[in-house]
Amino acid sequence: MNQSVRSIFGIALLALLLTACGGGVARQAFTAAEQAEAEIAGFSDIRHWADTAEAVRTIEANRPAGKLSYLAISGGGGDGAFGVGVLKGWTERGDRPEFTVVSGVSTGALIAPFAFLGPAYDQTLRDMYTGGFGATLLDSPDLINAVFGAGVFDSQRIVAMSRQFLTPDMIAAIAREHRKGRRLLILTTNLDAQRGVLWDMGAIAASGAPGADELFRTVMAASASMPGAFTPTFISAVAGGTQFKEMHVDGGVVANVFILPEQLLHSGVSRAATGDADVYVIMNSKLKPSFETVGGTVPAIAGRSLSTMLQTRSRSTLGEIHNLARRNGVGFHLATIPADFHEAASALAFDTEEMNRLYTYGRALGASGKAWTSNPAGD
Repeated sequence: MNQSVRSIFGIALLALLLTACGGGVARQAFTAAEQAEAEIAGFSDIRHWADTAEAVRTIEANRPAGKLSYLAISGGGGDGAFGVGVLKGWTERGDRPEFTVVSGVSTGALIAPFAFLGPAYDQTLRDMYTGGFGATLLDSPDLINAVFGAGVFDSQRIVAMSRQFLTPDMIAAIAREHRKGRRLLILTTNLDAQRGVLWDMGAIAASGAPGADELFRTVMAASASMPGAFTPTFISAVAGGTQFKEMHVDGGVVANVFILPEQLLHSGVSRAATGDADVYVIMNSKLKPSFETVGGTVPAIAGRSLSTMLQTRSRSTLGEIHNLARRNGVGFHLATIPADFHEAASALAFDTEEMNRLYTYGRALGASGKAWTSNPAGD
């Protein structure tokens, strides 16, 4: 973990200690019953709890005939440059499919809309991940905001970056594809409910509701806002005439990659994942443990603990996805950063040089066809 990331964790941890004396964001209280009925004013049927059957019906609704091709893109911070490179190389190889469903979590949520629209947006993704824009998200840490607010950096920075790259024309194109039955899904974590929320981004785009474009970008930012580092994203909701703001953070808090609700991964069978289908998973991280002498500071220990927890959970989830695919005759394809790839900087640093190196590596793998394995361990 490099010095800039240690500093970020240090500020966030200091904030946790100091806020024991006060501070934080004042919020209007609301009940669990109100949360259960909550809707976004002006929108309908644009989201479901990610652990329910409704999430599956979102995937299945109006699905086009033919082979199902499902792309799931994981979290990983700046290591998302790897997945962007894989997509570009895959395009160059000439056998990249048009995906029926694309899901994104955290940094994967930033990639997913462009991957959904196809190769025409490969260069836009490259610019976003290798042009130094990621580093600007971590400029000028704000200790005052960390202590008296809700994060070191304002998540509106992510919204602003998405405005720059995700144009109204692109959102309109996503709406057109949604009407054909293709699905673009993004996962956030509702901290109030301690549950994942699966957002049907095409339904938002196609709604025609005032503010649809801004809600689209807000959900993207929410999924990518790591708690402590970035402020939570507050999304206005209404239930029974009561208005309140839900607190949403990084989708990776509940799952680093999303295919189906967890209970279905364990034992269920769904038409959305049965028969003539292929599931592709891009993991913007390593899956195998790697040795590193960890510094004796609280930030170093916290950072290493977080990455270890995510790695362990990701291995478990991928094993479940693989087992579901095998039981139902579905093709399983995994691309992940190899254990022997030396990373000079943490994924949380959004280091431009490192992101360029990862992009180049992923692109070469994608173009060679060697990016993919059917082994959930990543070998």
